[in-house]
Amino acid sequence: MSRAFVKEADGAPPDPVLERPISAAPNLVTPRGVRLIEARVAALEAQLAGAKDDAAVALVRRDLRYWVTRHASMKVVREPLPSAVGLGLRVTIRRAGAVSEIVIVGEDEADPAAGLISWTAPLARAIEGALAGEEVEFQAGGKTELVGIIGIFPRGDEP
Repeated sequence: MSRAFVKEADGAPPDPVLERPISAAPNLVTPRGVRLIEARVAALEAQLAGAKDDAAVALVRRDLRYWVTRHASMKVVREPLPSAVGLGLRVTIRRAGAVSEIVIVGEDEADPAAGLISWTAPLARAIEGALAGEEVEFQAGGKTELVGIIGIFPRGDEP
């Protein structure tokens, strides 16, 4: 095998850093989400000031572009009254016999393992607008299941 196929050319520029994809959905955020985005921008700006190597600088700049764009496009949604399931509310659900609690949040605030579900997630979309005591159909894994809305509450951690 020729050496040309196993070694990059000396002095060739590094591969460009790919941009982080930005959702086409409206950037709806809770007040907590605003604080998280602003903290992320500040942390990346500080990291950029101390970055030494070109590869690290490129990655930090890429992430900073993402978060600055998300900050510029955000639409803050204040916590609604807990009458129907929606963004910014804490919801207790029964799904497949198990009771769990989720909070509907903006895309960048989502952390499913912590019960923070993006408003664009299929489960959040399925239960959006439902009232306490209702059951809604949800398509999961190729089958339909019922999700019961047990309670709808204020999130509790918003100012």
